[in-house]
Amino acid sequence: MSKIYRVNEFAKRIGKTTKTLRRWDETGKLNAKRQISGHRYYDESDVRKALGIKEVDRKTVVYCRVSSPGQKDDLQSQLVAMEQYCIANGIAVDEWITEIGGGMNFKRKKFLSIVSRVQTGEISRLFVAHKDRLMRFGFDLFEEIAGNNGCEVTVVNQESLSPQQEVVEDLMAIIHTFSYRLYGLRKYKKEIKKMVIET
Repeated sequence: MSKIYRVNEFAKRIGKTTKTLRRWDETGKLNAKRQISGHRYYDESDVRKALGIKEVDRKTVVYCRVSSPGQKDDLQSQLVAMEQYCIANGIAVDEWITEIGGGMNFKRKKFLSIVSRVQTGEISRLFVAHKDRLMRFGFDLFEEIAGNNGCEVTVVNQESLSPQQEVVEDLMAIIHTFSYRLYGLRKYKKEIKKMVIET
C-alpha cells in the first residue's frame, strides 16, 4: 500500500515548502489529492512526479550477496538460480547487483545505494534469493520502508541457505561487538565459536 503524506510531510519529503505546494496546486503543476473532508494529501506517485521520476524509469532489480571473496562460487550459483527464477516467471530485470560483504554490515556501498534508490522511488521491484542476502537482521523494517515508497520486495526462497561458515562469521561479529561492552565474554570467545561450529 502506498504511503499517504499530509501536506507538511510531503513538503519535507521532497525538500519544498508548503507555500510552494500550495502554488503548485493552484497553477496545476502538481495537484494535491483531496479527502472527503477536503483535506489535501499526497502519495508516492506524487513524490515521483515532484522528483521527476517517470514510471517508465522505475527499475526491477535483483540483488545477490556473499560475505567474502572466497564465496564467489556461491555468488555465481545464487545468480544462476535467480536468473532461472526470473526467466521462469517472465520477469524482465533491468539491473543485476552483486556485492561481497557481511550481512551484518549496513554500510555496504551497493546496499546503501539500493536503500537510497528505494526511498526516491527509482526501484519498483527488488528480488533477493533469501532475506539474509539483503541483511542479516532488520529485513522486516526494510520491507516496510520499501512498501511505503512503492517498492515491492520479493524473497524467492524463504528458507535461509547461507553457507555454514558465513553464519558462523556473522555470529562471531555479534559476539565481537558485545565483547567490547561486556568484557567478561572475551574469555569465552573460543568456546562459543567451537559450540556454533559444532551445532
